[in-house]
Parts: sequence; structure tokens; C-alpha cells
Amino acid sequence: MGEELKVIVFTLAHEQYGVEVERVRTIERMQPLTRVPKTPAFVKGVINLRGVVVPVIDLRGRFQLPESDYTDNSRIIIVAVKEMEVGLIVDSANDVLDVNTDSIEDPPEIVGGIRAKYLRGVAKLSGGNLLVLLNLEEVLNKSEIVQLEQLEA
Repeated sequence: MGEELKVIVFTLAHEQYGVEVERVRTIERMQPLTRVPKTPAFVKGVINLRGVVVPVIDLRGRFQLPESDYTDNSRIIIVAVKEMEVGLIVDSANDVLDVNTDSIEDPPEIVGGIRAKYLRGVAKLSGGNLLVLLNLEEVLNKSEIVQLEQLEA
């Protein structure tokens, strides 16, 4: 019997994704972003979160999904990636679920247009629904993390 994994469920382009609760620091409402020049287009800027400068990326842009306007449901999920905090803009953050690790399968090559390297796996939920789990280390590769760390400095 596998272990229970707690995940935050969020929506991106009408698909459900999850990230481990232990990686999430906080979930914030959308707020004004300070744009930073010479960063990739999906890096939307930085925010001042309780005195800490946090880089923010738009997951739609990162995954090359169609952009959409931010709504009252849009959220910034602050996650820990390799000893730094990064904000991820998502369409909405919905729920916390317990996922049995036995129900997680390796991701197919492409899910919803997103390449497998960004995915940790796909969890089969009750009712036949699927939940795509993100691999945060790949969502931001090493060179991008170095770039973001320079923003924090």
C-alpha cells in the first residue's frame, strides 16, 4: 500500500494540476508585479511578499499555453524550488487532496500540450479523473533558477 501524498490542486487552461503541499509556502491573490527587463517572457516580474522579493512566472507562458487575462480566481502559488521561493501564476487554486502514491503513473510524452519533462506523474483519482503532478525542478531549469536568484539579490 502506497503512502498518502497531500497535493494542492490548481487549474491551468481547464486542466487540473497538482503540486505537493510540502513545497507550497503560501497561496496569494493576484497583485501588481514589477517587470524585470531581460528575463524570459514567462517571467512576469517580482513581488514584495512580506519583505521578500519573489520572482513570479506565469505557468501558461512556461508551458506555451494560450495566455488569458487574470481574473478574481487567479492565484500566485509560492513554492520552494532548490532553496528559493518562486511564485507560479495559475488560473485558480481549488483544493487540497490526498493522493495515494500507488495511483501515480509515469507521465505520457505530452499531456495537454505539456512535455513530460515538466511532469512528475499522473495520478488516477476516484471517479476516473486524472491529476497531473508537476516536477518543479524541471519547470524551472538550472539556468533559469540562476537568473531568478539574481533577481532576488
